[in-house]
Amino acid sequence: MRRATFLKQACLIGGGAMVWMPKGMGHELVPHHHHQHWFMPHVRLMPRPIPRPQGPVEVRKIGARVRIADQLAKTTLTVTLYNPAGRQQEGQVLLPVPHGAVLKSFKLEGQNGSFKAEILPREEARRIYDQIVSSQKDPAILEFAGYGAIKSSVFPVPAAGTARLEMVYEELLPVDAGRIDYVLPRSESLECKAAWSIDVEWRVKGGIATTYSPSHQIEPKKEQGGIRVRSEGRIDPGPYRLSVLRRKNKEAAASFLTHPDDTGDGGWFLLLMSPPEPRSHGSKLRREVTVVLDRSGSMAGEKLDQARAAAFQVIEGLEPEDFFNLIVYNEAVEGFAELPIEASQENVLRARKFINGIRVSGGTNIHGALEAAVGQKSMKGTVPIVLFLTDGLPTIGVTSEKRIRDSIRQGNKGERRIFTFGVGVDVNTPLLSRLADDSRATATYVLPKETVEVKVAQVFRRLSGPVLSRPALKVTDKNGEKVPGRIDDLVPHRLPDFFADDQVVVAGRYRGRGPLDFKLSGGDGERNRSFTFRFKPGGKRHPFVPRLWAMRKIAILTEALRDLGADSALSGLTGDGIDRSDPRVKELVDEIVRLSTEHGILTEYTAFLARDGEVFRPQVRQNSVAGGNFVQRALKGRSGAEGVNQDFNLWAQKDAKFLNPTNRFLNAKLEEEEVTNVQQAADKAYYRRGNEWVDAAVARHPDEPAEEIEVGSEKFNQLVDRLVATDRQSCLALGRNLDVEVDGNRYRIK
Repeated sequence: MRRATFLKQACLIGGGAMVWMPKGMGHELVPHHHHQHWFMPHVRLMPRPIPRPQGPVEVRKIGARVRIADQLAKTTLTVTLYNPAGRQQEGQVLLPVPHGAVLKSFKLEGQNGSFKAEILPREEARRIYDQIVSSQKDPAILEFAGYGAIKSSVFPVPAAGTARLEMVYEELLPVDAGRIDYVLPRSESLECKAAWSIDVEWRVKGGIATTYSPSHQIEPKKEQGGIRVRSEGRIDPGPYRLSVLRRKNKEAAASFLTHPDDTGDGGWFLLLMSPPEPRSHGSKLRREVTVVLDRSGSMAGEKLDQARAAAFQVIEGLEPEDFFNLIVYNEAVEGFAELPIEASQENVLRARKFINGIRVSGGTNIHGALEAAVGQKSMKGTVPIVLFLTDGLPTIGVTSEKRIRDSIRQGNKGERRIFTFGVGVDVNTPLLSRLADDSRATATYVLPKETVEVKVAQVFRRLSGPVLSRPALKVTDKNGEKVPGRIDDLVPHRLPDFFADDQVVVAGRYRGRGPLDFKLSGGDGERNRSFTFRFKPGGKRHPFVPRLWAMRKIAILTEALRDLGADSALSGLTGDGIDRSDPRVKELVDEIVRLSTEHGILTEYTAFLARDGEVFRPQVRQNSVAGGNFVQRALKGRSGAEGVNQDFNLWAQKDAKFLNPTNRFLNAKLEEEEVTNVQQAADKAYYRRGNEWVDAAVARHPDEPAEEIEVGSEKFNQLVDRLVATDRQSCLALGRNLDVEVDGNRYRIK
């Protein structure tokens, strides 16, 4: 119970400073050992018995203000402290900072002048961390072994009051082939949930091609000469990572982030790409947009009003050189024009009258509407786009999910991109998802209480200014020769079109150590263009890379399972006769369970692995339970709330660009769930068993013996050294009891 109390206090911390309260202040003198409290905003409070019920100083809030000019970053951390005690207190502060950082100032708000502080190199910081661990017997602080630290004293923190610490440090950021990386150290422990605000302004000479965060969801805003990124409220745990690609000669920009596997002869990579800037003169790619609206009886009322508003937004957002058409359908299909027409002012006015005249009635002929949309002759020099909206299941004409999909794929001679929108829950989500995926597009689901107009507008904004159509990647050696076996498991396997200000992230696996050339090619409306990016395996470890790859790979495999449920009679599976032991099901399920367990990526189908110790039970049992879940949900749940939530989750996972450390997903009631008995740390996963955390590699053989290591011992320090060497020390933030596998050997930290 005492540890739970300390963890609760620690979770109020989040920033990076650790405050040591060594003694009582004022009239009362207290023995030193009774008041030795360390605060680690990036980690947690170092546990120590507290005889006073008033408790130690707490960290209420952390603000990070980051200003970067090219590579020079200035980070200002403001930490708000609260002292619940009846007397003022003094503290010692340790602030983990990136290696090579330079301290600029350290002060307590309301006090004159700055406090004396010093910057410790990582070796000295590690020595102090080891001293603290030896006395406290808690290894959590060693999550930051490998970092430098700022050390200082703070006094006073007023009785029953607050104080604000401000710390400023500067660093020169590393550059990797035109990519500049910034990292704000933060704990990976899920138990640290302090209130954060992060504000980054970044200016780069020559401009920024794209801004990317593999760790957190961001919405960068363009500003003069750079970007601004703001994050606040609930910010997921883990280091806050931000990268920019420099703009170079208005060409396509790209960068690789890699992570080697334990063999040293392969690993994972992310390819981050930004498209070339649109040409300012001459021919350019134009859009040809066909809006397809459902006018069946179920669309009556607010749905139709929102669909009309969405259609108005689309046609009025077109450029005069773009083309468009409108198709409405119930059991019949009606077009605004025989072929797409120019988006002139006159044609747009005519289209408005057509949209205003839409009335609802009848059934839903999805196949007929799609057939009319993809059967149009494509306009030369355009990216042909279909925005297809429905709120129902196919009830007229061809109603078979598989036949509709096959028919439209074969009939789509103009390679139209079919962006689908499922409104409400009475839609066949696998059908809408596959129609989109087959055509380089995306599926969007408008959940109950969400607005059709807003969702359509969000997608259409991303389709502004196409600059590269039908892009493709080809991998060769430096001589242009094919390299079979060197690159595999690319996700996505087929690239989407590139639009202005777009960002495309490709994940995959590599083998071998020699350099490779990735050649990106595509059309710009006038001619084919190509760009070559040199890939050099190895280098710095980026532990988020394999997890992002695995998130996407699991989604692709799950989608393949969903496909098996399409028209079960046609696929050889009938009704309740769908069998989890069917080879087509078993192969996919077994691989999903393996990847999910290894990387700690759990979904609605595999969340059971982290509950009731299921991950420690025999593999055959795990695969069987997962198989039952997939059969009942993925294969059979194709509409209703339980269909919508699945494809909503799959698209989020398939397009994953940032981590999901709490494994959030929508359940069958369209409510958000999290899985808390699994912890992702660096590139490994750990599962809770009682009061300990167990490495996923150990969980496969839970009964095998382990060498016990005492925290603070020489053997423990050697183990920490090895974890630091492989950037895996963040697992030490999980607590005192940890089962971990290192270099093939199993250790139990006690």
